[in-house]
Amino acid sequence: MTDDDGTEASPAATGTLGYEQARDELIEVVRRLEAGGTTLEESLALWERGEELAKVCRHWLEGARARLDAVLARPQDADEG
Repeated sequence: MTDDDGTEASPAATGTLGYEQARDELIEVVRRLEAGGTTLEESLALWERGEELAKVCRHWLEGARARLDAVLARPQDADEG
């Protein structure tokens, strides 16, 4: 995520991101890294931000999986009636 002044948002800001926001920003980080043309320092900062965003996405996906597993673990007859 980019602040108004064009700098990358702090890693602490990732705690408030939803899955889609983190995924979209991660896609942009990867695009920028693949395009090249950044300094070593900028590349390292992008890489670190990408790692943080990947953790956020993983957290959301693991939570969704746990919820699905909980629903699937319910006895079938609990849904009837």
